[in-house]
Amino acid sequence: MGERLEGKVAIVTGASRGIGAAIAAHMAEEGAKVVLVSRKMEGLERVAAEIRNNGGDATPIACHAGRREQREKMLADALEAYGQVDILVNNAATNPHFGPMLTIDEAAWDKTFEVNVKGYFGMIQLLAGHLQDRKAKGSVVNIASVVGMIAAPMQGVYAMTKSAVISMTKTLAMELGAAGIRVNAIAPGLIETKFAQVLVDNDEIRSSIVNRTAAGRVGQPRDISGAAVFLASDEADYVTGDVMVIDGGWTLT
Repeated sequence: MGERLEGKVAIVTGASRGIGAAIAAHMAEEGAKVVLVSRKMEGLERVAAEIRNNGGDATPIACHAGRREQREKMLADALEAYGQVDILVNNAATNPHFGPMLTIDEAAWDKTFEVNVKGYFGMIQLLAGHLQDRKAKGSVVNIASVVGMIAAPMQGVYAMTKSAVISMTKTLAMELGAAGIRVNAIAPGLIETKFAQVLVDNDEIRSSIVNRTAAGRVGQPRDISGAAVFLASDEADYVTGDVMVIDGGWTLT
């Protein structure tokens, strides 16, 4: 067990699997007490059990990050469990539409923005208010995507939300800097998760990405978790408003 996040409490959304689960486990390894958040409790309990078995401290809380009343209850439960929150990792995301942008229906559009943008912003509002009430420093890590920085055929609306996350990150870093609250983003490339299964399992798409990636492989969730730990830690005290691209060099070409 490490000590880089000793004494800190972290909320990680979308923590039931993939990148979120990896970040939560890594933060627990570094001494953080971790609040695991996702819509369904089942997956969270599995991740919490794994963290506890490895000597960490984790509390699972079911919450739809896009719903204000659920966010507020989640924070109240987190504070009841640990008394404070210092770190927020916004990772919960959805992408219900894979296809040309103009073919998306309104329900899928609304769902994508509710979770990927409204949920991120609402979570930051809550944490920032809590930190300012405590007059405490804090760190927000938003999981964006490289598709928010380039053209993204077949993923256009999802990519729009990730562009919004990048913009949100930069503006909130400016607005919250004086309060000692840092806001950064990570922009992953293709990571092998259930969320990205439609891309990873398509041999043509996977090969086209791997062939133009300097690292010559698809990323793994642990490739992202180390950066999240760094950005959440005091080692990154002078880092805010940054968008850290972790894509194995895919966007170099």
